[in-house]
Amino acid sequence: MAYDLSGPLVIGISSRALFDLEKENRIFETEGLEAYSNYQLAHEKEPLPKGAAFQLTQAFLRLNDLIPDKRLVEVIIMSRNSPDTSLRIFNSVAAYGLDITRAALVGGAEVTPYLKAFKADLFLSAYGPDVREAIDAGLAAGQILTDSARSDGGADDGRINIAFDGDAVLFSAESERIFQSSGIEAFQAHERAEADVPMNEGPFAHFLKLLSNLQAMFPQSAAPIRTALVTSRGAPAHERAIKTLRNWNVRVDEAFFLAGAGKRDVLKAFGAHIFFDDQRVHTDPASEVVPSALVPYRMGDDPREGKA
Repeated sequence: MAYDLSGPLVIGISSRALFDLEKENRIFETEGLEAYSNYQLAHEKEPLPKGAAFQLTQAFLRLNDLIPDKRLVEVIIMSRNSPDTSLRIFNSVAAYGLDITRAALVGGAEVTPYLKAFKADLFLSAYGPDVREAIDAGLAAGQILTDSARSDGGADDGRINIAFDGDAVLFSAESERIFQSSGIEAFQAHERAEADVPMNEGPFAHFLKLLSNLQAMFPQSAAPIRTALVTSRGAPAHERAIKTLRNWNVRVDEAFFLAGAGKRDVLKAFGAHIFFDDQRVHTDPASEVVPSALVPYRMGDDPREGKA
């Protein structure tokens, strides 16, 4: 009987999000595919350094040790690399003892169709166009900032700390567009008037619900995942956010309504393994202290690109 991927949480991750391939990517960008391929083959036995999403991935895989005979998470490498140049990636997976057995190596083709085939619930990549395509296809996807600080969040207790922005990430961008077009007073008036009306779901709403389902398998005090809403909203706009999450029947463990204050220090204190936000003005400073990912949900972003 075939293994059913609809049961566990499925995370698709590109090789450049999992490992530090920035040197190799520069070779690809400056010297071309052949030089890149030759370099990878020549260094095939050398494990790659850990990338920005390595510790998050490792922490997710450790969840499989918590319930006997039950896989809670599957991680699948989704890469534009060819099979021939990917042996170094698999050798690195083995060197670090990562429990990853599945991969889609598409040789430059689009990744999104295979995300759907593997029933991926989250996609992390350093390659902006693939992330945009995944978002457009209705999947939770984030573009890892490869120069992000490496997280030690939860290192002592094995817990995974995940932080989300609100508008255009967990929630739709409708209210954010009002703020952008009409200013803070119009935004506040709109949110006050609509406080009892749940916001539409953003690209990460379903992923948050899946995390909530995982949390519910454990006593609240011992849940291995801790979530936080870190938003530029402040009072009175906080009320609609809280009531929307309540309507979805999900909880976040911590919420920070910053009313325009910076997010960097809060995220550092939270010890995030990953922070998702739709604006570079937030992800860039956050990436100095925690792994961060851009969610290109709205027009006007300038995502970083490169080979996956």
